[in-house]
Amino acid sequence: MALRRILAVDDEPFNLEIIEEILEDLDFDLKTVDSGHECLAVVEEFDPQVILLDVSMPKMSGYEVCKAIKANPNTQHIIVMFVSARGSVEERMEGYSVGAEDYIVKPFGQGELKAKLTNLNQMLLEKDILAQQIEDATSTAFSAMANSSEMGQIVTYIEQIGDIETIPRLAEALCQCLKGLGLNCNVEVRLEGQKHHFATMGICSPIVVELFEILHTKGRLHEFTNRILVNYPFLSILILNMPGDDPDKHGRLRDHICFIASVTEQQLIAISTKRKLVQQHEDLEEAIKMVQGKFNSMVSLLDKNRQENEEVFRSLQELFEERIPTMGLDEDQEMFIYQNVDKAIQSSVAREESVREVKTAFHDIEEDLKLLSRRSE
Repeated sequence: MALRRILAVDDEPFNLEIIEEILEDLDFDLKTVDSGHECLAVVEEFDPQVILLDVSMPKMSGYEVCKAIKANPNTQHIIVMFVSARGSVEERMEGYSVGAEDYIVKPFGQGELKAKLTNLNQMLLEKDILAQQIEDATSTAFSAMANSSEMGQIVTYIEQIGDIETIPRLAEALCQCLKGLGLNCNVEVRLEGQKHHFATMGICSPIVVELFEILHTKGRLHEFTNRILVNYPFLSILILNMPGDDPDKHGRLRDHICFIASVTEQQLIAISTKRKLVQQHEDLEEAIKMVQGKFNSMVSLLDKNRQENEEVFRSLQELFEERIPTMGLDEDQEMFIYQNVDKAIQSSVAREESVREVKTAFHDIEEDLKLLSRRSE
């Protein structure tokens, strides 16, 4: 479902005029109101897909309006983007804690707002497709796990991930496990210089991605309202719906989440290690092929030199046998020439033996390289 209807809420008419001017050339049905109360009065009838909501308004703040929207089953699906002159971490976390999906700081440029809305539009388009895909893919697994205990589901997850070798499959299994515990989660995987995002509903909202960026180096565990964020070097898990009215269940699930995160971190390390080993093996195979090629070239060159030497001495011997008898040399002179030719031939034979020894050494090295390659597999 493409983005069509936007509701802008701000107590300053000038700010609403700016938004109208930025969006006037886009195909949006834009409605503007100047208070939180008016927003709540029109939101169900107008049914916007995105609300641009000012934070600082008299009588009813943007946070209060967002809470009311997210508490209403008829409007909780609407995407809320806070518009504020303040953009601190605390402000953003407060915005996220009341259910907002994105945050933009005043003053913002035309390109920034359009880019934000483009991202939200893409999120709307993908959300319906991914929600259906996830529902289809997980319904069978969740039905089988429905009667299992929490630890049974965790054990099943641990047994599954040992055979998983890709990040998307591991993230899918992780989300399924957490959803089987009744938890809605977002996941960030940081491996080999890349970041990957996953969620039980398929998409991480922009504000979640920002929270991962801000907090993944700020400690192992963060808890705020009914959210929990668990950090490991390669993995962060954000749980969105921790039980707030059952302290025992809350603590039990928190322990489960930390354990699951730890196990998943180890599997990510195993995946990374295997990738490196595979790459090392491929590099070794390539090096062996290169060395074998050079050895073969050198052996061919030695064979060629040996054949050329044989041809030279054969021609020389034939020439001497033909010419010496006609040169009028005495017996001592002929003997001197034949002896020196014979020495040269014997020296050539000795070099041929050296060539055979070099070829044997090359063959032994080649066999050692092949054995090393097989051991690295």
